Amino acid sequence: MSALIRRLRALAPSRAQLEANPWLSRLAPYLAEPKLWCWSRRGVAMGMAIGLFIGFLIPIAQILLAAAAAVVLRANIPIAAAGTLVTNPLTVPPIYYAAYQLGAWVTGTSATAAVSWADPVSVLESLGSVGLPLFTGLAITACFSAAASYLLISRIWIWHVAAKRRGGRP
Repeated sequence: MSALIRRLRALAPSRAQLEANPWLSRLAPYLAEPKLWCWSRRGVAMGMAIGLFIGFLIPIAQILLAAAAAVVLRANIPIAAAGTLVTNPLTVPPIYYAAYQLGAWVTGTSATAAVSWADPVSVLESLGSVGLPLFTGLAITACFSAAASYLLISRIWIWHVAAKRRGGRP
């Protein structure tokens, strides 16, 4: 577990990097609070839940929104920022396709509607029909992944601390 924590700390943006970001300048006074940088069970679990939720649900300004939410909810800011990286140029197509399929199943929408990319009007009409199932699927995915990550990280952290106190290897 400590190797994982060290790796996450190395990958996560530093306090100085986030404070230097012009998009986060409004949050600068709040970024000085030590609890937002503390690697505690609750802070890390909440940070990952925030990052995944925003990463799946909101397609733009994810790191900014995750940092703001982490400040408000007193979560670990670097983990919240890193959690948004679940959606990146390589993962967005399969995630959005799966979310659309899930949303189409939940809403009862036909998932087989074809888009004629040659006709701009057809594309706009198709985007309207894709919107509700896609948003529904993304919302379900965001909520489930946030809750699951919070519970999983909390359980693993508790197990690790208990094993360490018993004197055994985690």
